Amino acid sequence: MTDSEMLEVERKYDVGEDDELPVLESLPGVDRVGPPEDGSLDAVYFDTAGLVLASRGITLRRRTGGHDAGWHLKLPVAVGERQEFTAQFGKKPESVPRRLRRLVQVHTRDQDVIPIARLTTRRTTQRLFSSDGTALADFSDDRVDSHTLLEPQAHSVWREWELELIDGPKRLLKGADALLAETGRRPSALPSKLARGLGEQYPAAAKPVPAEPEGPASAVLLSYLSQQVEALKKHDPGVRENTPDSVHQLRVAARRIRSVLATFRKLADPGVTGALRSELQWLAGCVGEARDNEVMRARLLDLIGTEPPDLLLAPVARQIEGHFDAVAHDARAKGLAALKSARYFRLLDALDAFLAEPPLTETAGKEAMQTVGRLVSKQRKRLKKKVLALDVDSDSPATEAALHEVRKSAKRLRYAAEAAAPILGKRATTVARAAEEIQESLGDHHDSVVTRELLRELAANHRGKSAFTYGRLHALEQVAGEKSRERFFRTWKSAPPEPLRWK
Repeated sequence: MTDSEMLEVERKYDVGEDDELPVLESLPGVDRVGPPEDGSLDAVYFDTAGLVLASRGITLRRRTGGHDAGWHLKLPVAVGERQEFTAQFGKKPESVPRRLRRLVQVHTRDQDVIPIARLTTRRTTQRLFSSDGTALADFSDDRVDSHTLLEPQAHSVWREWELELIDGPKRLLKGADALLAETGRRPSALPSKLARGLGEQYPAAAKPVPAEPEGPASAVLLSYLSQQVEALKKHDPGVRENTPDSVHQLRVAARRIRSVLATFRKLADPGVTGALRSELQWLAGCVGEARDNEVMRARLLDLIGTEPPDLLLAPVARQIEGHFDAVAHDARAKGLAALKSARYFRLLDALDAFLAEPPLTETAGKEAMQTVGRLVSKQRKRLKKKVLALDVDSDSPATEAALHEVRKSAKRLRYAAEAAAPILGKRATTVARAAEEIQESLGDHHDSVVTRELLRELAANHRGKSAFTYGRLHALEQVAGEKSRERFFRTWKSAPPEPLRWK
């Protein structure tokens, strides 16, 4: 087996020891069934002592036997679907491969990963083919013998059927459900063999309280925070793997959490929320440098691409790429160091603890509609006050800084309105869209300001003919900044965030 990544789509069925196999040729699209192939699989499953991976439906195992012996990591994507990562046995076959450890470290953190169960399976597999010879799926008849390794140790045996798609459509699974339902067999309620083997030790997934207009205000805060903490954890592996857009998405999740904790600070202990906000700011700053450099690099190279070649009097594009190549390594290293640090793990612990046992105030128990409506409206008034204080005719550094503060206020209003959307509906989403438009126009303005500062720095470092081109780029950026500034004022005049009605 080679290291790989694939989407696993399958269905498991609980069956009796003496149940007869279904007529597989009657499944939709199946023309013929291959001969049965017998095999034996031996899998040791790994997790923390507290089963943090199992609590999230994640399985990590070392398996021998079969065509795919090696390490397997399965991350849930949707019901019946998991992203599977595989790795070969290394020089130390008992040790979890580094990449697989990295992919789950947002959950395991600095805890030891230990063997928790051993499952041996006697498997008989038949491949299902379409009329044109396409391999649609594998149907496996499994007899499982499970031994848990955590105290109290337990032993169990069972039989199950498994249908795993290869190149077949998902409707094949629905066809199997219908065929087996005729004889009273249903898809397994458990997500994996490990879940069945652990039995009562298998942890139940936490379910956040839904936000409802007549419910407490705390439910709005906790529901939104739960979504954003999940988003942060979801994109953590992508940052470690350097997948596109992952840094941006993780930072956005961190900023949303931080912003909503500020907006709804009356609902929770300010000492706890203040500490969380400080650590989230640190995290966003550490991982965000790489993203900022990517954005500015693309912005400058796009700008150069619009320039007539005869006005590019020096290899400015190469100089710019050289600058960002030099800083990119350090920026990524800084972000990765943060994700590997005990400080980050303790932040994750604190976020989990907040959601599990929120330090709520008396205000948090009040009716959501009015309480949340007032808090969101307060952010709108805060934004309006900052806009009215702007010096419209000035382009001084102080005004540019004030515009950046307006942008941050618009962002906070947007996130607050998004959090309130489950109870305020269209009224909140309309406010969120208006705030987002302001945020985007002033985001372009801020990017222009920062880019101009960099162009001045680069021009100072590259004298001679380069100065002419850097001067042109600076002028173009100045025009772009003025346009984004004008766009903001037009937006504010024509479509500012309207007062939020909740009564």
